[in-house]
Amino acid sequence: MNREALRLYLVTNRYQDSVESFLAKIETACRSGVTIVQLREKNLTTNQYYQLAKQVKEITDAYQVPLIIDDRLDVCLAVDAAGLHIGDDELPVSVARKVLGPEKILGVTAKTVKRALEAEKSGADYLGTGAIFPTTTKENAPITLISTLKTICQTVAIPVVAIGGLTSENIDQLMGTGIVGVAGVAVVRDLMQAEDIEAKTQAFLTKLHDILS
Repeated sequence: MNREALRLYLVTNRYQDSVESFLAKIETACRSGVTIVQLREKNLTTNQYYQLAKQVKEITDAYQVPLIIDDRLDVCLAVDAAGLHIGDDELPVSVARKVLGPEKILGVTAKTVKRALEAEKSGADYLGTGAIFPTTTKENAPITLISTLKTICQTVAIPVVAIGGLTSENIDQLMGTGIVGVAGVAVVRDLMQAEDIEAKTQAFLTKLHDILS
């Protein structure tokens, strides 16, 4: 897939927002330059998730930003999203690829080199690797060493996105690590709870240009 589409990867979390506020945040982020959006809302019924995904897709389509659905293959297909992201304890990668077909984007969480290689072989288009820093989104998530991220990038041919506790302040720590192959960073809280989403998005994009160029 296009590596540039993964540069600034927004992963959603509604927190305590109303649906209207949540959608407004996504619209602002897309307008401001996020390159891909993953709808990741764990505490919704199937119908609630489907209805929300339809609304989010209207926004992402308007800005030509790919929409990825977390975990829910059924919702991904129902709303004709650009793709699906699956974690360690979800569908086997090969099964997800078979059902999705060759045209949809398939992202896979890979915290180890072994998982990364298996995912690539089974049809993943990109990998999400982390948590690079402590994160409140997944409070018990083990930290992935930057050295592991570097090794995964060197081992696979598909793009790798760093995730977990990443902010516009700490992504500087990725500079000078010798990492070659990171396509972008996935961000949750630092964008979804930003006081000024437009300014925060631009801060990320400016730093990512320096880090990834």
